[in-house]
Amino acid sequence: MAAPDVPDVRFSLANERTFLAYERTAVGLVAAALAVFHLLDASWPQRLLGVLLVASALVAAGGGWLRYRQADRAIREGRDFPAGTTVHVLAAAVVVVIVAAGLSVLV
Repeated sequence: MAAPDVPDVRFSLANERTFLAYERTAVGLVAAALAVFHLLDASWPQRLLGVLLVASALVAAGGGWLRYRQADRAIREGRDFPAGTTVHVLAAAVVVVIVAAGLSVLV
């Protein structure tokens, strides 16, 4: 059996894949924000939507990094994974973006 400080490569790779999924999400949100800023009218609802998309991208990128570090530490120390809030915060951010997108269409 491996020592606790030498992580099982399967867990480490799964953790990296999860981190990369967060980063892909952040890149997609930034691309959507750029599209909103460049393709839609420069009215305040569209600007707000673009800013919310950028904020959501920051949540995804930063939260993914924090989650990766927490999980990596837990893997290396042989502990259970800590409960994370990144998924919940990102889900709430996406709901806010959806509501803002709906409102920008109506306004």
